[in-house]
Amino acid sequence: MTQGTALVVGASHAGAQLAASLRQEGWAGEVVVVGDEAALPYQRPPLSKAYLAGKSTLEELAIRKADFYAKQQIRLVNAHVESIERTDRRVMLADGESMPYDKLALCTGGRARRLPVPGADLPGVHYLRTFTDVEQIRESAQPGRRAVIVGGGYIGLETAASLRALGLDVTVLEAADRVLERVTAPEVSAFYERLHRDAGVTVRTGALVEALGGDNRVREVRLAGGDELPADLVVVGVGIQPNTELAAAAGLLVDDGVVIDDQARTSDHDIVAAGDCTSHLMARYGRRVRLESVPSAGEQAKVAAATLCGKDKTIAALPWFWSDQYDLKLQIAGLNTGYDEIVLSGDPSCDRDFTCFYLRAGELIAADCVNRPRDFAFSKRTIAQGLHVDRDALLGVAAS
Repeated sequence: MTQGTALVVGASHAGAQLAASLRQEGWAGEVVVVGDEAALPYQRPPLSKAYLAGKSTLEELAIRKADFYAKQQIRLVNAHVESIERTDRRVMLADGESMPYDKLALCTGGRARRLPVPGADLPGVHYLRTFTDVEQIRESAQPGRRAVIVGGGYIGLETAASLRALGLDVTVLEAADRVLERVTAPEVSAFYERLHRDAGVTVRTGALVEALGGDNRVREVRLAGGDELPADLVVVGVGIQPNTELAAAAGLLVDDGVVIDDQARTSDHDIVAAGDCTSHLMARYGRRVRLESVPSAGEQAKVAAATLCGKDKTIAALPWFWSDQYDLKLQIAGLNTGYDEIVLSGDPSCDRDFTCFYLRAGELIAADCVNRPRDFAFSKRTIAQGLHVDRDALLGVAAS
């Protein structure tokens, strides 16, 4: 039976799953999870949705209850890891203490990308990555106040929907020509712009933020071109940066994420990694990918735990994602990078349920499914198994 101390750095989705999977895979030694938030590991996706809207508590967001960790003899430590001493097999903490390990797992996740403009540090400017971020936003989110959201990606749009539900006047600013430009086809972008405008959100694309203004708190957003938008609060959602500094300083290979192989091993085979901080060469797509996805974090964590226990498992699941906005659920199967054709089942210009299938050289590689769970299940199965699908048949998937 495997003995020694398995130390997990990071206490979000990947870290919590990895610790639990270590016990399932037979790790009999000590399991320690070090996280720098003073809370049980919790789900992050609901932060911009149910938690921001006040429909759920932090306790309800817990990935597992406290008694699970006690029964599994998983020790949770609230601390910040400053460095990894690979030769001595220990990590140094911010308080000067150190913790030894026999095997190490890095699940350090990511942090909100900062807005690089003057005034971005004013009070009233918020980011959305942790529960404390959301609590600060909620304090400012009084009905009738003017909220400006910088970034028209999933986080920005989910936050817009939640703040509208709370009665705020909401404006979304997107620097690109359309919202969700990086991840969806133009038809899907147009649907979400219409959805938010119908809900009373002002959506401005091609909007470059030049500065944030105000004396002792943010009062306005200044755009390139001279426009000034009044703001009582600003929420910035312009992506995340992977937390790779710890790994890089320890000499591990980093390339837009901590580089891992199919068994979740880093360049030091006594150290595994999982979650938003990792970069993995995906054979299905023929390139290295850093996924910001809860399902992918969970799968990587399970494989990493098996690897630490001397078992042979492989990261192979199809990437998938979801986004909840208003009463609509978007489910995404696969990655649409390199698509050369789309097939629409349903009409996104007027329907509230449709699927956008992405094809490359006639092969289905991804699908955006809005309120169509059967299309999502079909797409996941078809893409994962590499099944041939007739282009015209896609139009009838939802009815089948």
